Amino acid sequence: MKLTSSSWEEGARIPSRFAAGRRDGAGVTFSDNLNPQLSWSEVPPETQSFALICHDPDVPSQGDDVNQPDREVPATLPRVDFYHWVLVDLPESVQSLAEGEFSRGFTPRGKPGPAAPQGARQGLNDYVGWFASNRDMAGDYYGYDGPFPPFNDAIVHRYVFTLYALDVERLAVDGAFTAPQARAAMQGHILAEASFSGVYTLNPRLGA
Repeated sequence: MKLTSSSWEEGARIPSRFAAGRRDGAGVTFSDNLNPQLSWSEVPPETQSFALICHDPDVPSQGDDVNQPDREVPATLPRVDFYHWVLVDLPESVQSLAEGEFSRGFTPRGKPGPAAPQGARQGLNDYVGWFASNRDMAGDYYGYDGPFPPFNDAIVHRYVFTLYALDVERLAVDGAFTAPQARAAMQGHILAEASFSGVYTLNPRLGA
């Protein structure tokens, strides 16, 4: 199976319109937050549905130095996953997702879900936890919310979109499910998978 995008080239810098955050003079602000265009081919004939997960494997495992203007998050700090999008139950007849079809702009307290375009369902992304203690932003963040890495991180973050071809029409997750829950439910049902990636930073020293 092959996954491609017209939004940027494989492994290239992600244009800021696909990010949740962007540089704004000396600081940062929310960006256009469009989901990228994605297309796939060479699908197994037994496919009954697709699932899509986007994650950043480079998120700092500790937040002490995050977004502190007087220092950087060390490159040596252990990193963890942050999930930006989980989409399931895409019909097997679907071959592409249009740019901005699932997300346009960043919505405080989160976009609604789990119902999504193309007859699919979207789960919660990890901005739920990120904003949990923020009175103005806390909420259920369904669907796609793009990159917004720490502006002082010493590494450029990677963002990986992985498409799964499944042998079931409906994945066995319900309600406000998460990407790890979807991944667990997919076990034993994956016929093929393919990935597409990009990189992004808000650190001026790294070329933001």
